[in-house]
Amino acid sequence: MNPIIEIGDQPGLRVAVYPGSFDPVTNGHLDIIHRAAKVFDKLIVAVLNNTSKNPLFSVEERTELLWQVTRDLPNVEIDSFRDLLINYMKKKNAHLIVRGLRAVSDFEYELQLASTNRKLCEDIETFFMTSTPKYSYLSSSIVKEIARFHGPVADLVPPEVEQALRGKYGSGSL
Repeated sequence: MNPIIEIGDQPGLRVAVYPGSFDPVTNGHLDIIHRAAKVFDKLIVAVLNNTSKNPLFSVEERTELLWQVTRDLPNVEIDSFRDLLINYMKKKNAHLIVRGLRAVSDFEYELQLASTNRKLCEDIETFFMTSTPKYSYLSSSIVKEIARFHGPVADLVPPEVEQALRGKYGSGSL
């Protein structure tokens, strides 16, 4: 399947979906978003509403934060979903998934996901982007742990997210 698809009156538009929990969005996520936005004509950043997890931020808060930190990227759309990714992709008429790899340890799990998605729908391709080295250690879990104990997160997340973390954990010295 050719990943170039037609959407509405825009033939040949390359649309990709970058799914994740983004709880919260980090500078590592933002790096992948900025880089993927240069590769694809349209990038949909899709917040997963995973009911089996207990997120710090609601889906609405996560989508709002993502919108705030990507509003300067005209080809980026922020959305959310609570279905199988493959079903969401079909609804959006998208055939490319963007996934970030921080370290070799991420690869095995991501390969398993990509293979499963391909098994469910052979028209779906996964595009892996390696993390910029300065963000290779960064995860939302690490950010939340640091913020919970009022550690500094200014170099880890955009200012809007730092402010939102202060709101969740108290002002402290983030």
